[in-house]
Amino acid sequence: MLRHYGVDLLDWHRGHLSSRRLSVLVRHLPRNSALLKELHGEAAEWTATDYLLATVIDQLAEANWMFATVNRDDDSEPLDFPEPIPRAGNESTDTERGASGDTAGEKGTPTADQLVQFFL
Repeated sequence: MLRHYGVDLLDWHRGHLSSRRLSVLVRHLPRNSALLKELHGEAAEWTATDYLLATVIDQLAEANWMFATVNRDDDSEPLDFPEPIPRAGNESTDTERGASGDTAGEKGTPTADQLVQFFL
């Protein structure tokens, strides 16, 4: 609070800062605030643009993989599918993995539930 707004948190205790004003200040803390980093970790610094850019990069890598796979010699070894860009706050667990070992979405594509949660 002091770093971003110049307001001492003890001002609320002293009665110089209303609970409503404190609530508004906390809700509008910038992404690089210590509170948001503590609550959300690295994901606090990622914007919707960052997530969309990572998705674009993944899709481009998949398109390049498809093109190279279709145009390779029949005798050559199959190419490895590209790994998706790691996203902040998106650590996959064994419970999210299907029988094939892929994450909940096919080939790293987010599921509908993940997209809904992201845009909320």
